[in-house]
Amino acid sequence: MTIKRIAELETTMLRRISSLPKRFRPFVRHRDILPRTFMLTGPRGVGKTTYLLHHAKRLSDTQQQRILYLSADNPTLGTESLYEIVVSIFLAGYSGVIVDEVHFAKDWSIHMKALYDDFPNHTLWISDSSSLCLRMGKGDLSRRFVHIEMPLLSFREFLYLETGVEYPVYNPFSPNKALPVQPSPDILSAFRMYKSIGTRPFYSEGDFNNRMLSILDKTLYSDIPFFLPSITDGNLRLMKAVSGTLAGTSIPRLQVRSLCSDWGIGADKLYQLLQVMESVDLLRIIRKEHTTKVKSAGEKLFFSDPAFYTVLGGDVGNAREALVTMLCSYGGYLVEATKDETTGDFVVSKTGAKGSSQVKIEVGGPSKRPKKADFVIRDDTDYPGGNTIPLWLLGMMY
Repeated sequence: MTIKRIAELETTMLRRISSLPKRFRPFVRHRDILPRTFMLTGPRGVGKTTYLLHHAKRLSDTQQQRILYLSADNPTLGTESLYEIVVSIFLAGYSGVIVDEVHFAKDWSIHMKALYDDFPNHTLWISDSSSLCLRMGKGDLSRRFVHIEMPLLSFREFLYLETGVEYPVYNPFSPNKALPVQPSPDILSAFRMYKSIGTRPFYSEGDFNNRMLSILDKTLYSDIPFFLPSITDGNLRLMKAVSGTLAGTSIPRLQVRSLCSDWGIGADKLYQLLQVMESVDLLRIIRKEHTTKVKSAGEKLFFSDPAFYTVLGGDVGNAREALVTMLCSYGGYLVEATKDETTGDFVVSKTGAKGSSQVKIEVGGPSKRPKKADFVIRDDTDYPGGNTIPLWLLGMMY
């Protein structure tokens, strides 16, 4: 790579930094010490590039580290290997490199392993839309690169972006004495906006629906073929049809036999497609409690991002349950469907906790009853009481 090309990357990076938002979501700011090498993953549009540029600028300002940003999907970088590009940057005096959208670079994992081994004192930060990259990469990158997962926005983070007030994390399943914030009309109004369009930071920039549809298409037609090279046009159309089915149904399940018959594929192939859609954060597959069956369409199937129900005109009840499963999952809980639906909707278990920390929940609107669940999660309910948890309060979990 020539000095002129490096200078062009410098200019591009400075332009990107100058357009960073004035207010970052708390996830971006709450990490002062970063590993020398890490992979940042998360759904498209959650702010991964913002995260990387913010910390690159911070290290430049505080520790005089020079870190250069580049995106592997930049077509002008396709003539050289990733290894040669990064070596040229290091030889130009940079102490670190950020490679965004890393899976677009040919043989990226082999090159990153070589860079890790050959430049033990240099910073290497990479990002992608799925942690499958680490598992698929050659050379045991999971041992060399720390994995940091960036979630969709919580309601707590959304409130910070809207108001500048950062409320404490609150676990409604193990409640503290005081609520993190009182459910005033403004807070409840903000929550209605959040659950509709507030799961990704770009909500404030306008044109939300079209941007979400663009994310859906780019994930299907650009990301998934990388993780599943044998995919066909028919498979891609089937996955688009699955998205349409989820948007149009009131029952969050797929008719596996019917789909396989209509599209002329076997069940194993359908399950493979669903698992890849889950890995790139399009779907959230909720499996039955204590199930050991890996290949499955799940007991319930949701969009990973509940905002897709708004964009695609989906069922309100499914959107509500999708939001609950999203918040609980990112809040550190394993979410499973109950074996007996008459006792509740979901069983949530704290991941990594010692002993039994299982909670059974029922999800619904303001008239919902708990059945035999430990808690009922109600939408449009302001205050917690007894075993009732307002849905907005669940949004304060992370």
